Amino acid sequence: MVKYMRKYYKLIENRILFLEIVVGIFMFILLVSLIYTIYYRKTFYTQKLSSLTEVIVEGESAPRGRIYDRNYRLLVDNVSVPTIYYRKEKKITQKEEIDLAYKIGEHLELDYSKLLLRNLKEFYLIQYPEKGHEKITEEELKKLERRELTSKDIEEFKISRITAEELSFYEDRDKKAAYIYYLMNQGYSYQDKILKSDGVTDSEYSYFSENASHYRGVNTKVIWERKYLYGDTFRSILGSIGSITKEKKNEYLASGYSLTDRVGVSNLELQYESLLKGTKATYLKKSDSSLEKLTDAVRGNDIVLSIDILLQQNVERLIDEQLIRAKGEANTKYLDKTYVIIQEPFSGEILAMSGRKLVRKEDGYEGIDITPYALTDPMAPGSVVKGASMLVGYNTGVLEIGEVMTDECIKIKSIPAKCSSHRVGRLNDIIALAESSNVYQFKIAMRVGGANYSYNQDIKIRPEAFQIYRNTFQQFGLGVKTGIDLPVESLGYIGSSIKPEFLLNYSIGQYDTYTPIQLSQYITTIASNGTRYQPHLLKAVYEPTKVEDLGSLAYEIIPISLNKIDTKEEYLKRVQEGFRAVMTIGLGKNVMGNSPNPAGKTGTSESFLDTDGDGRIDTATVSNAFVGYAPYEHPEMTITVTSPDVEDPSTNVSFHSYVNRRIAREISNYYFNRNQ
Repeated sequence: MVKYMRKYYKLIENRILFLEIVVGIFMFILLVSLIYTIYYRKTFYTQKLSSLTEVIVEGESAPRGRIYDRNYRLLVDNVSVPTIYYRKEKKITQKEEIDLAYKIGEHLELDYSKLLLRNLKEFYLIQYPEKGHEKITEEELKKLERRELTSKDIEEFKISRITAEELSFYEDRDKKAAYIYYLMNQGYSYQDKILKSDGVTDSEYSYFSENASHYRGVNTKVIWERKYLYGDTFRSILGSIGSITKEKKNEYLASGYSLTDRVGVSNLELQYESLLKGTKATYLKKSDSSLEKLTDAVRGNDIVLSIDILLQQNVERLIDEQLIRAKGEANTKYLDKTYVIIQEPFSGEILAMSGRKLVRKEDGYEGIDITPYALTDPMAPGSVVKGASMLVGYNTGVLEIGEVMTDECIKIKSIPAKCSSHRVGRLNDIIALAESSNVYQFKIAMRVGGANYSYNQDIKIRPEAFQIYRNTFQQFGLGVKTGIDLPVESLGYIGSSIKPEFLLNYSIGQYDTYTPIQLSQYITTIASNGTRYQPHLLKAVYEPTKVEDLGSLAYEIIPISLNKIDTKEEYLKRVQEGFRAVMTIGLGKNVMGNSPNPAGKTGTSESFLDTDGDGRIDTATVSNAFVGYAPYEHPEMTITVTSPDVEDPSTNVSFHSYVNRRIAREISNYYFNRNQ
């Protein structure tokens, strides 16, 4: 028994020794691992800890790039604006927001004169929902259950039935709170709601900055607003910035934006958002919630435009002066707008672009900016397109250079006689352009269409003749998009009927309609010896800097040739000679004033208006256009002037205003005299 017990104790001792050895080895390994981790892997685990407890966050906003004109005059700058804003917290109730609005109002001076009666009624219904319920009848509630009425209908009933007497107890304090509540809830829920940004005092900014924790969702920040150094000049094309819309939400999020960012929402600000947007400052948010700045905010790229802002200012002024003068003339009842575009022929650069519309004020008329419509407001151009029509004749072989025809009225059966504005007798192609002979173009069109013309008889036109004309016109930019660097551009109207008389109308600019920018590209293509350049407003891009000066040049815009007119050089030269004759011996004398050796083409067209807003054309008018360039030998500029609805032909007075010519002359004179 004793021998057995000794053997048993010996076995236990061996096992304990084995366990001690195993534990010892394990502790040794653990000690080595601990030493290795502490001394050799310290950096790795420190970084790992930081990545889990510290994050990089961005600042609120960064200044956008500045915008200059071609002569480096600053057009658009940035100004910092202290702002008090509200960001809705999740699960906050309407009652809590109303209480918050009252609380904010005690420390914020605010002009609440913009508070609408409807806003006050909505505020009342939220405060006193039982009062709203009392205004709905049992019958209306039954209709709601039967879905004969909607919840929106019920709410409208409530609002309409609140009386002024019921709201009479509201004092200024209540109205201010109602306006603040309205500001807190307008727009999309994810957007920061600006409570005050205009005239925020230092004390207001300091108070809400220091007490943000006591006002749920209310805080302060500095936002960057745009400052326009030339006021309203070219303002609509420069564009605007604003909040991200719901429609573009996903697009901007995918590009790394925050939903609270302000972005370009129209024209150049939108077109060049990727260039103009700044880079926000970045901060390291540590585990103790403190922030350490990593990088400063960087302004966006500065851009230089092709526009000459002083030329632009004077173009706008001259248009307004002449439009106002014209309103004192007879037959100008419907005249209210004009578009002007000035381009460089061999680059596509736009030097000035303006649309002005008159609005009546108590003391007379005032011009307002409608420049974006120069890309979307088409007009029948009239005879200005006869240069392209002449090329159709040359290219198809139905017209020879110098060919003489007789200007005589064309009479097609069942259609009134189609004549020129005045009889010219026998004339060649140059004189046909100079005197703007419609008949010369009619005869070319009938040849292109394969018609056998006899006086007062029907004619047949090959349907493909319309496309033959359009193919040539499109090479000049007529009936196609010009490619201008703005977000919106339209094609104008393209007629679908192929009646024979419409082909004749097409040849003199009385069928399809074109926008001012399309007509500008057309005359610029003629001036540039047949190369159609893409019109553009961006001239150069500069790297951002931390100082006021421009940074290094990032890149300049290289002229983009869209196509070359498919014609012989002698044909295009003949059209150019015809346009020169217009200005020397033809109907365009003095239209470009003292411009050196100008060339160009006038145009008059029948146009139509919807004067009562019912969607139907009801009034015939007369419109004018002019396209030109100078000097003829080495063009420096092209000018396009379109003046819709110059004349009301329904009156008994035969007077026709020459406002279109006067605008073209005054602007051309200013252009060539401005550096003298």
